[in-house]
Amino acid sequence: MTTTSPAAQKSGGLRTGVQRFGTFLSGMIMPNIPALIAWGIITAFFIPVGWTPNAQLETLVGPIIHYLLPIIIAYTGGTIVYKTRGGVVAAIAVMGAIAGSDYLIAQVNATLPADNQLGQIHMFIGAMIMAPLAAYSMKWLDSLWDGKIKAGFEMLVNMFSAGIWSFVLVVIGFYPVAWLVNGLMNVLSTAVNWLIETNLLPLTSILIEPAKVFFLNNAINHGVLTPLGTQQAAESGKSILFLLEANPGPGLGLLLAFTIFGIGAARASAPGAAVIQFVGGIHEVYFPFALMKPVLIVALIAGGMTGVTTNMLLGTGLIAPAAPGSIIAVLGQTFRTDYLGVILSVILSAAVTFLISMLILRASRKKDLAKEDAFAAAVAQTEANKGKSSDALSGLAAKAAAGAGSGVATDRRISNVVFACDAGMGSSAMGASVLRNKFKKAGVEGITVTNQAIANLDGTADLVITQQQLTDRAKAQSPNSIHVSVDNFMNAPQYEEVVEMVREQRKETS
Repeated sequence: MTTTSPAAQKSGGLRTGVQRFGTFLSGMIMPNIPALIAWGIITAFFIPVGWTPNAQLETLVGPIIHYLLPIIIAYTGGTIVYKTRGGVVAAIAVMGAIAGSDYLIAQVNATLPADNQLGQIHMFIGAMIMAPLAAYSMKWLDSLWDGKIKAGFEMLVNMFSAGIWSFVLVVIGFYPVAWLVNGLMNVLSTAVNWLIETNLLPLTSILIEPAKVFFLNNAINHGVLTPLGTQQAAESGKSILFLLEANPGPGLGLLLAFTIFGIGAARASAPGAAVIQFVGGIHEVYFPFALMKPVLIVALIAGGMTGVTTNMLLGTGLIAPAAPGSIIAVLGQTFRTDYLGVILSVILSAAVTFLISMLILRASRKKDLAKEDAFAAAVAQTEANKGKSSDALSGLAAKAAAGAGSGVATDRRISNVVFACDAGMGSSAMGASVLRNKFKKAGVEGITVTNQAIANLDGTADLVITQQQLTDRAKAQSPNSIHVSVDNFMNAPQYEEVVEMVREQRKETS
């Protein structure tokens, strides 16, 4: 059994930086997706083109998207950085950006004719800027007088320092941040409108599909597509942008191709992964399949472009983000007249990806059969894609890539195992469930197996299990833990080695 020794390790590189940035954005947006869904339902029913138009209840639409959603996003981001104190300061600060944006638009509209007035710009991006700015600056200010306040004056200093700094941040939000965000949103909106008008929007799949496979999609999805899509949905009731990344069709097509034309462990795990990806919406389960043969990313791009083209030609879209990217969530957020078009886009994107993947898999079948271990090959391919040595592919997966049969067991007693992924929900939760069942069947007791986001690792875990592309970040977050890399949370051979190692530890100490 081979493990990665607990050792501090720096994690660098542009890719890791983008992953961290995307994870922070995801951490602000994902917990608030229920609020976005609720707003989408209100919009779907009560706006003039909704299912049941209601002029009174329609008045909920504007305040929720313009005030509530940016404020709770800012509060969530602030709490990530500096708990409740950071959240409160961030929520106050984003109000400056909201008011500043409204003031700027009012000034512009005063010079425009009534039929050419600008609409409100919703401060999603403003919240994503103000939240870390407010929380980190508040945390830094508190550190200046930490331990220097006389007993009995702590509450007075804490309350007034936060209040005064919130006042400063509101002013900062009102002027530079509001100006910056308004300009940025105008540029991005113009670019998206240009892509749509010139029929070039499908080209975004060339960026989005590879980004998904390499865990870089959060920065694009939550940093750009969700704010722009929400802006469009507020104006027209729906947006095609919500379907650029969430479409489950390409992933389904890839997994169906592996189900029929794959070999070995990949073929055996593909059917279950297809159900999880398509119905459960956990797209991460198909990433290892693409990484085993990176040319398959071409099939994903073609499928994605097909889906975007279909939606663009038919004018279909969603009323709010589909999260997770399940077919159920997609249909639940589909605009009331767009079901046929959205379903067709999913089917066609899956079909195109399936056909191209089939050709690729069949063409390389003999070569694949000659390989001893498809998962070891996937590790090697991942290593080549990352442009790093095998040190970056830590844990048991690195041992599998080396083709070794046995290794060195760790002398650290394992009692707390954590599965970590980007958001700390879907795929890591499934992996934790699989390992818990394996411990139970093996009769191993006294082991805690949980799941959480990489950003929330606090160093207390004895053993951390991550997918290969995320191991570097997990090491940096919890350097003293033992780290294990796997290809697929649902069907990793390393689980048996972990169970055996723990069982042997229990025997030695009994």
